[in-house]
This record gives sequence, C-alpha cells and structure tokens, in this order.
Amino acid sequence: MSRGRRRFVRALVVLGSLLAFLSVFAIWVERQALNTNDWVETSERLLANEEIRGAVADYLVDQLYENVDVEEELEGKLPKDFKNLAGPISGGIRQFAGEGAEKVLETTTAQILWADANRTAHEQLLAVLEDKGETISTEDGEVTLNLGSLITNLADQIGIGQSLANSLDPEFGKVKILESEELGTAQNIAVAIKGLALALSILTFLVFAAAIYLGSPGRWMTVLFSGIGLIAAGFVAIVARQIAGGIVVDQLVKTESVKPAGEAAWSIGTSLMVSIAVTVIVVGILFAAAGWLASPTRPARAVRRVFAPALQSYVPWVYAGLAIVVGIYFLTGSTQGLRTFLTTLIIAGMAAFGIHELRKMTLEEYPDAKFSDSFGAPRDRIVSAVRGANLGERAARLRLPERRRPQPPEPTAPPAPDEAPTAVVFDEDARLERLERVAALHEKGILSDEELAAEKARILGGDSS
Repeated sequence: MSRGRRRFVRALVVLGSLLAFLSVFAIWVERQALNTNDWVETSERLLANEEIRGAVADYLVDQLYENVDVEEELEGKLPKDFKNLAGPISGGIRQFAGEGAEKVLETTTAQILWADANRTAHEQLLAVLEDKGETISTEDGEVTLNLGSLITNLADQIGIGQSLANSLDPEFGKVKILESEELGTAQNIAVAIKGLALALSILTFLVFAAAIYLGSPGRWMTVLFSGIGLIAAGFVAIVARQIAGGIVVDQLVKTESVKPAGEAAWSIGTSLMVSIAVTVIVVGILFAAAGWLASPTRPARAVRRVFAPALQSYVPWVYAGLAIVVGIYFLTGSTQGLRTFLTTLIIAGMAAFGIHELRKMTLEEYPDAKFSDSFGAPRDRIVSAVRGANLGERAARLRLPERRRPQPPEPTAPPAPDEAPTAVVFDEDARLERLERVAALHEKGILSDEELAAEKARILGGDSS
C-alpha cells in the first residue's frame, strides 16, 4: 500500500474503535430507558439490594405517616385511661414500621407490586414519548410511579390499612417521572437515542469493513488491529463507567446516609452497560483471532492446514454452520429490534467474507489437502500406543516382562558344518499366543499346576515340540 492509503486505513481503524466506544453508551441508554422488559428487570434487581431496599422502606414509612395521622388513629382505638400513650406508641410504631417495611419488601407480594408499578410507569412513559395519543394513563401530561399499593400493604401489617384507605390523598405514593412541560424535550431525546444507537452500531462495523477491504495487501493486520480496537473500546467503556459513577453519585446524592444506596443503584443500573461492553470485547477477540489465523506465522499456517480440507471439500457445510450460529444468536438475544438484526447481518457478512478469503489462502497453500494429512499421523500414533498397551497388559497377565526394544545380537562363531542348532527361536507374539492357550487349558482344569509350569518353561526355553 502507498503511505497515504496506509494512513487512511489506520484512521478508519481508530474511528471504528471510537464509534464502538460511543455505541456501548448509546445502546445502554436505549435499552435501559426505552425497553420496558430491561427496565423492569433492573428495577427488580434494585429492590433486591439491601441498601436500596432500606431507602425505599424509609420512603414508604414517610409517605405513610404523611398521609395518616397515626397518633390520632391510635388514640381513637385505645381505652380512655391509655389515650395519653398514643404519642409514644405512634413513635414506637414508626420505628417498628421502618424495620417491618424492609421485611414487607422482601415478600413475593411486595416484589410483584413493585414490578407491576414499574412496568405500568414505563409503559406510560413510552406511550407519551412515542406520541401514541393514548394519554389516559397519565394525568395532565405527567408520568408517575405509583407506590400506593406498597404503602397500603405496609399499613395492613401494622393494623391501620382501613384508616389509610379512608384518608388517601390524590398524590399518595406517587413519584413523578415526567412532567408535561418536559414532554417535548423528552420526545426529542427519545428519538435521538434510538437513532443514535442504530446509527453508531451500523457505522462501527461499516467503518471496520471499509478498513479491512482497503487493507489489502496485509489485510490480516487490519483485521487484527480492528479486533484490538474493539477490545480496547470495551475495556475503556467499563473504566469510564466506574469513573462516571463516582461523579454522578456525588452530584445527585447530597445526603451521606443515602449515598450507599445511590452507589448501589448506579452499579445495578449500569450493569447492562458492562454486559454490552463485554459483548464488544468478545467480538473484538473473534476479530483478532481471525486476523491471527490469516497471518503468515508458522502456528497460523499449521491451523490453516488443519482447516484446509473442510474449507475446500465441504464449504457449503461451513457456510451452513455459520448461518445456524447467527440464527441461534439472533433468536436467543435479549432484543430483536432493527438494530440487532442489522448489526447481526453485517457481522455475518464479514464472517462469510473472512471464510471466503481463508478458503482462497488454503487453496494456494495446500491445493491437495486431505484430512489424512492432518489427522493421519496422530491417528497412527494413537493406534500404536493402544497396541503397545494391549501387549503390555497381556504380558503382565502371564507374568512375562514387557516387550523391550530389540538389541542387536552379539557376534558368535558360526556353527560347524556338521553341527545343527539346538533350539529354535520363536517370535515373541507367537510365544504369547502359546502361553495364553496353555493358561486357558489350566483354567479349565485340563493341565495341573506342575504341567502348567513345565509347559511355560518349555515355551520360554524355545522348545518347538
């Protein structure tokens, strides 16, 4: 490549890495803020946290005492002589209610009420943001999280549920999420978030695809550095999340006692961001592995030699396997929107192009590749090892020493012309077979112990009779 083209390819790799970093945040905001299932799942995890559950319990108790005069209710129920104890008892109940509220929030009923309240509020929010015209679930353009049912459930636990129901305030237990004057801005932000997440995701891979296409010759290095760029983008996003967490919590939470709950909320609320960043890192590892596989290094060539027969003789099956993997990934993904479909399609196209290029390389390097070339030698070694183990087992069973490497015979004087050899040397396999037959006859009772010993001595001595 010319110097200018090489610099342009490097710039594309850097730009793609930056877009990948920004995509992590854009996708997180889209899924966390505009996907009801993800929002409800996160809210359930928030309530499961001890610090956050304690903060919610305190809020419920405060709302209960703001909407019900507990002291007056107790005074009406206590006997005449004990009415002056209504105040102290009310304070004691408040302490008890704070502890009891946490236990109430741990129950399955409370968790279902919490999830339903969050789901309803988020569905109302989306209806307003998407301008569906169905605003009957909001009041004056406001979206609220209604926790009244949880507070009523708490009041039932301390015996004032009916009194609470008779004195409910219209704003009882409601947390405002969106007000009418913020509606226009919120709708514009929602549209921008959706468009940004989609655009950044697609642009990231298109920029990398352009860099890889223009990176020939030496395309493998472009693929390798694209993978490194994706890995770096994922790790930087995780580090940025940690740094931003401290800043956000310090700015939004001024009460020291509530900061642990704020830190827990940030950690849980951004856990989806970590998941997205990890996905980017995994994709980067796959890119880096593909770049290494196409490199001219000796280990890479050895791996290509193993894959060469499949790429040359079974290429339709290879593409079919890729299609199955992509289909499973898409069907089992947490979201199946347009962004997921398009990004999955682009990655699948790049993978198919990589298989095509790898097949061309193997055709040039190993035009007559066969599976026996790669797996024949290991197979022969395995068969030889198994046969050796079987012979050793047979020798051990017959109390014979295992076969040793044959040594060259010592030179001896040739026999005299009229002198004949006194013994015949048998092949060791033949002696093993004869010994096995003799042992079988002994096990059947045909040969006695003395006869077995005599036969073994005769066979080991090389007697051919």
